[in-house]
Amino acid sequence: MLSEPAPLLVVLAQPRGFCAGVNRAIEIVERALSHYGAPVYVRHQIVHNHHVVEGLRARGAVFVDEIDEIPDGGVTVFSAHGVSRRVEGEAALRDLDVIDATCPLVRKVHKEGARYAGLGYDVVLIGHRGHAEIDGTIGRIDGRLHLIASPAEVADIEVADPERVAYITQTTLSVIDTRDVIAALRARFPAAVGPDTRDICYATQNRQKALLDLIEDVDLLLVVGASNSSNSNRLRELGARHGVPSHLIDGPAMLDPDWLEGVGAVGLTAGASAPEALVQDVVARLGDWRRVTVEERDGVEEAVQFPLPERLRSLDQSAA
Repeated sequence: MLSEPAPLLVVLAQPRGFCAGVNRAIEIVERALSHYGAPVYVRHQIVHNHHVVEGLRARGAVFVDEIDEIPDGGVTVFSAHGVSRRVEGEAALRDLDVIDATCPLVRKVHKEGARYAGLGYDVVLIGHRGHAEIDGTIGRIDGRLHLIASPAEVADIEVADPERVAYITQTTLSVIDTRDVIAALRARFPAAVGPDTRDICYATQNRQKALLDLIEDVDLLLVVGASNSSNSNRLRELGARHGVPSHLIDGPAMLDPDWLEGVGAVGLTAGASAPEALVQDVVARLGDWRRVTVEERDGVEEAVQFPLPERLRSLDQSAA
């Protein structure tokens, strides 16, 4: 007689999933569709999650790679990751009706970088080349700019004046890795100024801390998030760094039952652009293979809310 599989404890991180910037960006597209009707054009993925994008596409959002794919005068949303001044200029030339969904925390980094550059500093941008947020930030800063991602790259930076070096960071990085880069910068340029890790957004930091609060108690870590989501990748890396087998999954279809062999407890979290419904779908799928008990950890209760653009708030008031 076959024995029943051993029960499985699923430990849910708190907080997990959507952050205020993601909620705001999605709501902007939804409100634009409601007010203006389809199509509403969105430059790049509004947030880095295939399921979110497909849900909005089904409602009439059209996702494009570049501005020239949008017809003149089209209602256009810039993604949460921000855009360069070049993209803004191209949109203006095409008379596009732009609604900017850039996360306020990303916009804060843009302003800090521009301020330092305006004061004549060499600006060091800590982040990952090719990420949408980095592309937008680079396109917002005039002057001497250096993009690095690791402490080793600090040695290759050539600055005009070692006494006038500043740094800013991508919002979705690993707090630990970023601290190491900042330490290397300050070791080489003792006068370097910057925000420590404060530019790493509150949601990224909260999700990393929540993961660390459970990682010692689980045998396996699952991170729900897209492969192009920076903060989701950092969560998986953080789990692996602590010696726990860690997998980034887009949803339950990516689960492998072989991962559960010898596992008594699974840690489950989600990146800041992953819907909670996907987390619950993963729990349900695990329940198909094992008898599951769910434990939700205590954690930070996020109450942050970012206001919608003024034009959308005005339209809401007019319709009331």
